[in-house]
Amino acid sequence: METLTTPSQRARPFRLHVLNPGGNDPEQHFDVRAGAGRQPHAPVNFHAYAACTGGSFFRDTARAAATGDPVLLLLRGDFRASEHALDVLLRAGIDVAVSLKETGLHQIAEQLEDGSRLRRFLRIIQKARRCLASTAEAADVYRSVGDGSDRVAFIPTPYPLDDPRWDFSRPNDQRCGILVGTREWDVASRNHTAALLAARQLSAATDAGVTVYNDDGRKGERLLREIGFAPDRLRVCESDAPYTDYLRVVGQHQLVLELDTSFVPGQVAGDALLCRLPCVGGNGAVDRLGHPATCGAGRSGAELMELAQRLLLDREFYARTVADSQRNATEHLSFGRVAANLEAFFRG
Repeated sequence: METLTTPSQRARPFRLHVLNPGGNDPEQHFDVRAGAGRQPHAPVNFHAYAACTGGSFFRDTARAAATGDPVLLLLRGDFRASEHALDVLLRAGIDVAVSLKETGLHQIAEQLEDGSRLRRFLRIIQKARRCLASTAEAADVYRSVGDGSDRVAFIPTPYPLDDPRWDFSRPNDQRCGILVGTREWDVASRNHTAALLAARQLSAATDAGVTVYNDDGRKGERLLREIGFAPDRLRVCESDAPYTDYLRVVGQHQLVLELDTSFVPGQVAGDALLCRLPCVGGNGAVDRLGHPATCGAGRSGAELMELAQRLLLDREFYARTVADSQRNATEHLSFGRVAANLEAFFRG
């Protein structure tokens, strides 16, 4: 049954808390929205839903329920802890929305291939008052289970584009080369090998250097050698740096390249937005909303290569593309815009 919002509730500032019951991320409060300085977790991904509304990220159900505010409950693992948390929150009269924690299409398929987990998932969706999807594709899954589309909203994960503390851009004359945004060799839909081969081709055509992060140790080093980059054209970085330090590395480049077809929320594209860079390729939600002119949706590999090469060589085209991307991102993905959409969904 849908809850009714009372006048006193409407008068309160809207805050959305995110609950990951029994998860590893510590409790975190975003009293100043995007926050300042080093934090346990940056205000991105699911943390960003809480951050853009001045909410908190919890792993303890009782503490989330005690706030009295709306809660976004993440479904993870075998969903047992998530279902128990849902029951507790509903008994406490909390307005709850649920979301799978991993929402790429391949991740949804992997989570629901087990019979008992699928049964529990179906039960949770039926009991939940709302479903909040970070991708349009996840929203379709929730709608196919629930009893009405008004209970489901696709609201992409926001980025603090309207907070100058999260502007990691550099002057154009200090940007050089290509950052390959993907890292996973063992997820076929990431198309990491194809992205590296494309980057090698672009490097040969434009003399641009290429940066890649290696998460696979010696195996990754061996595979990178097999790709066969020209001498002094490949920079390999390790992935244990804090997120803000990583963004400073991203900001040194002219563009981010990926060929991911996983229909994920799109953090690679979001990282590029925080650095005011174009992102070429990728079909995630943030790719399509923030980088519509260069994303991989509806474009062939040859078209993406042509776009990337032009961005590397044509300064005017580069400047126009970045400006258009930032306008689109501000309209659809900024903290202010997404916070307003979340409030409309929960209070509508």
